[in-house]
Amino acid sequence: MSVRGAWLKILAATLLAISAWLTLGGARLVTLGGSWYYLLTGLATAVAAVLIWRGRRLGFWLYLATFAATVIWAIAEVGLGFWLLAPRIGLPLVFALLVLLAMRRPGKRTAASTARSALARGIAMFAILGGALGAVFFYGPVAHTAVVQGAAAQATAIAAPTISDDWRAYGRTSAGTRYAPAAEITPANVHRLAVAWTYRTGDLPQAYPGNTAGYMFEATPLKVGDTLYLCTPHDIVIALEADTGKERWRHDPHIDTTGVYTLACRGVAYHEASAAVPDCPQRILVATLDGRMIALDAATGVPCPGFGNGGEISLREGLGPIKPGYHLVTSPPTIIGDVAVVGGFVLDNMSTSEPSGVVRGFDARTGRQLWAWDAGRPEEAGPWRAGDSYTRGSPNAWSIFSADESLGLVYVPTGNATPDYYGGTRTAAMDRYSSSVVALEAATGELRWAFQTVHHDLWDYDVASQPVLVDLPVDGETVPALIQPTKQGEIFLLDRRDGKPLAAVEERPVPRGNVPGERYSPTQPASVGMPRLAPAPLTEEDMWGTTPLDQLWCRIEFRKLRYQGSFTPPGLDASLSWPGNNGIMNWGSVSVDESRRLMAVSSSYMPLLLQLIPRAQAPEGERITLDGAAAISPQIGTPYAVRTARPFLSPLGVPCNAPPWGRLSVVDLKARKLVWQRPLGTSRDHAPFGIAVPGAFAQGGAVVTGGGVIFIGAALDNYLRAFDIASGEELWKGRLPAGGQATPMSYVSAKNGKQYVVIAAGGHQYMQTTLGDYVIAYTLPDRGVE
Repeated sequence: MSVRGAWLKILAATLLAISAWLTLGGARLVTLGGSWYYLLTGLATAVAAVLIWRGRRLGFWLYLATFAATVIWAIAEVGLGFWLLAPRIGLPLVFALLVLLAMRRPGKRTAASTARSALARGIAMFAILGGALGAVFFYGPVAHTAVVQGAAAQATAIAAPTISDDWRAYGRTSAGTRYAPAAEITPANVHRLAVAWTYRTGDLPQAYPGNTAGYMFEATPLKVGDTLYLCTPHDIVIALEADTGKERWRHDPHIDTTGVYTLACRGVAYHEASAAVPDCPQRILVATLDGRMIALDAATGVPCPGFGNGGEISLREGLGPIKPGYHLVTSPPTIIGDVAVVGGFVLDNMSTSEPSGVVRGFDARTGRQLWAWDAGRPEEAGPWRAGDSYTRGSPNAWSIFSADESLGLVYVPTGNATPDYYGGTRTAAMDRYSSSVVALEAATGELRWAFQTVHHDLWDYDVASQPVLVDLPVDGETVPALIQPTKQGEIFLLDRRDGKPLAAVEERPVPRGNVPGERYSPTQPASVGMPRLAPAPLTEEDMWGTTPLDQLWCRIEFRKLRYQGSFTPPGLDASLSWPGNNGIMNWGSVSVDESRRLMAVSSSYMPLLLQLIPRAQAPEGERITLDGAAAISPQIGTPYAVRTARPFLSPLGVPCNAPPWGRLSVVDLKARKLVWQRPLGTSRDHAPFGIAVPGAFAQGGAVVTGGGVIFIGAALDNYLRAFDIASGEELWKGRLPAGGQATPMSYVSAKNGKQYVVIAAGGHQYMQTTLGDYVIAYTLPDRGVE
């Protein structure tokens, strides 16, 4: 057999193997009500492969015709977006080129005819490759979408508030806007940013042999005077010189991580006593993974002797029995006056008798408990009294709170009662304040108002985002408003005095389930008066992959899942929750340019696969069991365990839902319109060969500055990026040595007057970004030293 003959056999055999998968998979897809394309293409490819094996020229033409039909089908299904077309026509394109190379007329040929044939094949190959490259050039970059006319005018500063250049709370102030009024860095000069200093904390996974908990460096530093304060994943508190990054002090609480599966500390709190105190007039408070709150002298890092017992108090007092890892604190206390308000994280889906999700207020000077608000406490029990027990398994509040000192209120985002995916055992009290934003009086803990974002939550749509407090014009007057982003992509705009909506909210019908013992809310609230970042319902056409082969697998799996749109209820069959429980918005929340009244929002899009498992069929014991890529959580105390898996991946390890998986948007809060939206980040650091698919999954928030620049890391690739808040143009990006899954901050030096942008770059183990222990500061270099 000649070399050409052997080559044709190999080509034909490969096409035949591909056709077998397309035909068999396509037939299965058709039986599930899916597209006929794969079955028909498989059959056509099989015929072409047999003809090519036999050396019949018709086989080449049949395959090329099939490829042409594939291109037409793909464009008809998804348009001209390159990253949507790539898995549909990429592999067929490769084989179309191979078929063109293999084509040759039989019999004797003159040099001229050979040359003409080669020229024809060359022109055809050039046309195919040119078309593909043209699609990359014109349609590959997913451009941001400008929506509101006059957006640039909206970006003109209204009246920059006169505020300190310190960053004294997690969101810069207790309002949580993440707005830095510093304006030295602008769209015109941000490209000149350079590293000013780098600090390494030393808190790395390898420093703790035998520790299997997931490592996440999510801290946002505080800046008070000329000092930065931050915490590491092991709750080590560190003070740095703001100008140089030089360490001033550090305090290691030597936490007990037994049973802890998430190592994270998002930040510390700063308190300055309103009256004279015998020690630590300025102090740093940190809440730890092992349930303590520690007060440290801001100047020295020494524990404050007048606070609790030797500078610390237990946050587990009164919580009853706690299994290792079932209760921890990852977010900083919220300071309002002399009160430190603290919530806690309770391990999801283990049992109905987990520790209480109680929120408590403590005297920030002495550590004495002032009040407790227990979301699951029956109404007839009345207000909490010292010595009262807390409700087991009540909704917890693990994220960041906000506060308004003028109103004397603290705003608490709550979760749902444990476990997440079955609510038949919940009491009315457990449901009443779950997945809500709640306003409590800071002095007493008394409930002022509550707004529920999800009724009878069965999807783990706890309110993960910090409420953001802004003053907005409404009907000719300035109203104190609260912005509440949610996992389901809704943005609720409320009057923070009484919780009443400032933008229209509708109750919309949602699907009902049929799980024995469960009950269902017939409607769920939708914020129709604000731009919604909730995704469109998933369809088969939204399935992705790297090739038609794994995309077909994704289509089949999607069709096998029960999916009824938003709020698809969990059931005894496998279902798809979209968005999944990681949400559209999570703890990164949103950021508001207070002078321009523009809101920057990072959003991510990841489905969740879930299935309830009858108790008799579930693994025994109160533990999480791995089942391939899924996890089975016991939900003890209910009739069902739950099997969950995320993300929804193809056999080749790429998402089944099409990109972009992450976006950055800006909303005009005055007009309540979307100004622009664009993909955020790329897959560069995760995809083979560094392929940079635009729009990566992200975890973390943004900072907006008085200069009109948005800074954000968050995405899967290791970059800190800067965007023009008016236009959405990416102005600059700085390569990070590790993942930037933290919210950056910005300040002006009290010594040299320069503006700095700082981010913790330490990665996120569950997102599989690069791990590290870096704190990096950027600034504009002096002219002449660049």
